[in-house]
Amino acid sequence: MLTAFGFLDVPELAIFLVIALVVFGPGKLPDIGKSLGKGIAEFKKAAEGKTTGSNDEEQKDKHKDEETGN
Repeated sequence: MLTAFGFLDVPELAIFLVIALVVFGPGKLPDIGKSLGKGIAEFKKAAEGKTTGSNDEEQKDKHKDEETGN
């Protein structure tokens, strides 16, 4: 089988999904997928140096302080 570390082929992925379905049930899988997707998106933003939320406000305040010389 031609697999590299960290990559899943179709049979391994199918087994993983069946186990997840048995453990979490069909009702929770969409919620888990949504949460996982949000977490990955947030991680990508953080890795790229983009900030969200209160950090934006802190940067704006810092920029204002730099303009006024404080």
